[in-house]
Amino acid sequence: MNAEEHNWYALHVRSRHEFVATGELRQRGIEVFLPSVSKQNRWKDRTKVVVFPLFPGYIFVRIAPLADEFLKVVKARGTVQFICLTPGHPSPVAPAEIEALRTMLQSGASFDVYPQLTPGARVRVRRGPLAGAEGVLSRRENGHEFCVNIDLLGRSVGLRIGAEDIERL
Repeated sequence: MNAEEHNWYALHVRSRHEFVATGELRQRGIEVFLPSVSKQNRWKDRTKVVVFPLFPGYIFVRIAPLADEFLKVVKARGTVQFICLTPGHPSPVAPAEIEALRTMLQSGASFDVYPQLTPGARVRVRRGPLAGAEGVLSRRENGHEFCVNIDLLGRSVGLRIGAEDIERL
């Protein structure tokens, strides 16, 4: 089969195995696309730029729509299953969507990488003086800053916090 007869498929991978699965599949000669973004991470003693998957738990592979190709992919370390709209039949992703995603990432434009953080969502503070505290996301201030209401001692405390410092429950 020539390259025009290959399709893109979304593949679910084990938690935090996006880069492992990508490397394993590339070693097997499979074309892989792992959309990722670089973010500056803060720790107590240092700051470092870290690369994160744009869609945690998912990668894209381009293969021929043949049973042995699907099997070769799911046997790779870190992979779980193909995304299927019809059970047992992996659903192809439109090539235009993959190209649009690549174009967006290459543009360097700022975009929202936290779409699951919506007002009303229950969240936990990951860092800072309120680390471990749970609350409700009340509103979004700008691209990556949020207001979180945390109930302490029967009183509500609101604080502005960056998206990298909270996680959804």
